[in-house]
Amino acid sequence: MRSGQVTIKDIAKALGISPSTVSRALKDHPDISAETKKAVNDLAKKLRYQPNAVALSLKHSRSNTIGVIIPEIVHYFFSSVISGIEDVAYDAGFTVIICQSNEKYDREVANAHALLSHRVDGVLVSVSKETSEFEHISMFKERDVPLVFFDRIVPGVDADSVIIDDRKASYDATKHLIDGGKKCIAHFAGPQNLSIGRERKEGYMDALKEGGIEPDPKLIIEADSFEKAIKAIDQILNLPNRPDGIFAVNDLTAIGAMQTLQKKGVKIPGDIAIVGFSDGRFSGITEPNLTSVDQHGYEMGTFATQMLLNRILSPVQNPGTITKVLNANLIVRGSSI
Repeated sequence: MRSGQVTIKDIAKALGISPSTVSRALKDHPDISAETKKAVNDLAKKLRYQPNAVALSLKHSRSNTIGVIIPEIVHYFFSSVISGIEDVAYDAGFTVIICQSNEKYDREVANAHALLSHRVDGVLVSVSKETSEFEHISMFKERDVPLVFFDRIVPGVDADSVIIDDRKASYDATKHLIDGGKKCIAHFAGPQNLSIGRERKEGYMDALKEGGIEPDPKLIIEADSFEKAIKAIDQILNLPNRPDGIFAVNDLTAIGAMQTLQKKGVKIPGDIAIVGFSDGRFSGITEPNLTSVDQHGYEMGTFATQMLLNRILSPVQNPGTITKVLNANLIVRGSSI
């Protein structure tokens, strides 16, 4: 038998039957005898036969591939989202192409063009921190490529999405600090061009106002990374009225704040209580363990992929867009009590 990828013709020649009989046997066609089906499938398995994906995609006008544009795989939240995406896609017979923007707008635009050139059947997107223009996202809609946003959505682009109630979750996180007796609470915020950054800030302010605490602009600092948290701590410790609590937009920021405070001899939670957001793996190994909002990344990935596959496989069943809002819950640990 010739070298290279095994084809239906190779199996047919080896068994002395027609290629069409092999094809129908592999598809478990009722007209083919059980004996022939067994012979075909046994040989196919022995020769490690794989269907020609390109030919199948041309036949069905699908590539059986979905694309994912994600900010950073290194973050536990996003890696857990990918796990959910891949599990659902694999079960449905789809391959996943993962593109990482590294939180860069230009990289995200290049990712979008790359996925289109690969003829993906649909795309899952969580936009970068830098993204404030969305022509590259609209491009998918213009070419009738189904699109679903997760976590970070794009205003003005009509597409399905899976999110959490960021405002409510941030309200709960800040209220937890207030209920613990904290009166001067700082917020290390995310970029305000992203809806999640705005919603988490609004939730923080909602809790302050309900608690009778006047929001102080000096206590709201854009710091959404470990490195930025170090600088933000120096900034708040020099304020006349030192904060007794910090609500951080994500766990890496919270951990950066914790470590910097501890190096300066500030006790956590005795002097300053801290709450993060994402509930990644690091939250359980800090000392003290970090109180954080669980975003349920795996669940978000599974829902987003199911929604996308529904659009790909049954495009006319749901004419309107769908927004799935997942519940997020606060996991209370030693950094805040």
